[in-house]
Amino acid sequence: MAIQPKKHEMPTQDPKVRAHNFNEVATGYSYAVAVEEASRCLNCKNRPCVSGCPVNISIPDFIAKIKDEDMEGAYQIISKSSSLPAVCGRVCPQETQCESKCTLGVKFEPVGIGRLERFVADYHNSNATEQPAKPTANGHRVAVVGSGPSGLTCAGDLAKKGYSVSVFEALHTAGGVLVYGIPEFRLPKSIVAKEVSTLEALGVDIQTNVVIGKTLTVDELFDMGYEAVFIGSGAGLPNFMNIPGESLKGVYSANEFLTRSNLMKAYNPDSPTPIMRGGNVAVVGGGNVAMDAARTALRLGAEHVYIVYRRSMNELPARREEVEHAQEEGIDFRLLTNPVEIEGFTNPDDPRDPRNGFVTGIRCIRMELGEPDAKGRRRPVPVEGSDFVLPVDVVIMAIGTSPNPLIKNTTAGLDVNDHGGIIVNEDGITSREGVFAGGDAVTGAATVISAMGAGKLAAKSIDEYLSAK
Repeated sequence: MAIQPKKHEMPTQDPKVRAHNFNEVATGYSYAVAVEEASRCLNCKNRPCVSGCPVNISIPDFIAKIKDEDMEGAYQIISKSSSLPAVCGRVCPQETQCESKCTLGVKFEPVGIGRLERFVADYHNSNATEQPAKPTANGHRVAVVGSGPSGLTCAGDLAKKGYSVSVFEALHTAGGVLVYGIPEFRLPKSIVAKEVSTLEALGVDIQTNVVIGKTLTVDELFDMGYEAVFIGSGAGLPNFMNIPGESLKGVYSANEFLTRSNLMKAYNPDSPTPIMRGGNVAVVGGGNVAMDAARTALRLGAEHVYIVYRRSMNELPARREEVEHAQEEGIDFRLLTNPVEIEGFTNPDDPRDPRNGFVTGIRCIRMELGEPDAKGRRRPVPVEGSDFVLPVDVVIMAIGTSPNPLIKNTTAGLDVNDHGGIIVNEDGITSREGVFAGGDAVTGAATVISAMGAGKLAAKSIDEYLSAK
């Protein structure tokens, strides 16, 4: 049978409809389409796709199970390597990882690996009637700081080996960036809750509203009998441009804006969480977080939403699928454009005017691309005399985040770099005895799957460390 040259399209909501609701944009493969897509896999002997997966899922094996219509068998293969398959199938950048290595992609479009992973996880979650069995305890206790993708992965891998694992989460809901950062329309929170419940069935103890570095310190965790500590606290400290006007009313960090909407449910009309709705919105940045913020603002009732990014479309770091979805929904991309000031309203005759201090516009300057910088990207250079003002009511800064310094400042002997990231070796081992780290707390803001890979690596190192004691 001839191979279909293109992967099967992912069904989605109509852009005009989805731009006004928070339901999931992609609706998923049907059973029949998943089997057809699986039949495109060449089942290569050298398995290049696996080398592109940060958690080393046996991709050809699980796809072969789908082709044979053994969906539970496919799920069991995935779950050996990934603690969050339904999450990864939705938010992992497969196009630059496993699918970029697919042999079929040399001549045709690669196999839709991520779409198949999502299908298998969703099929399991809809049809499984039993939770996984809790492994026999091995007598060792490990503390995990943070319940984001790196922490949950580390906890899951250790629990499967019989470790008694406690996860300490600062917020009131487990999931880290999966619940506060990624919008409902990309990753339904019920999916995250289901993945967390699977880990709890394995014996993982999740404690919320515990801020390590404040409620408890790393030293106190050791005093409580934990033999190793993994720090996967993420990078929740927002970056700003330090331009005039960033303290005006109506200026948000993307972290705050998305947390209010995602975790605190500001998109519900009856939510007590305040958030600015309507008007014109400018989102500064070009990554996935910028796309999430822009599309969220649109769904909250914004009349016009701009993406303001200082490089061109070719340099835009966001996933291509997210960019295409944003464009379909009507997001206005202002490329080669850089903010220099946020302007606000002032009534000199009436200091009590309620409009005082609110954003009225963002002054920008046009850019052109010059010589490549140290990372190989062409450096944006201002075009003299090209400044202009975009009239907006809200500005959202989505230009990256840094690790929170709380743990660093309360943990003796823990080395960090100039950006506040915890320094680890190639095995996720820190400078402090018995302390391991991974994910955004080490690298700064990165992808969910790279954080998972770091959590998996650290779990292996913790197992080797405690097994040798």
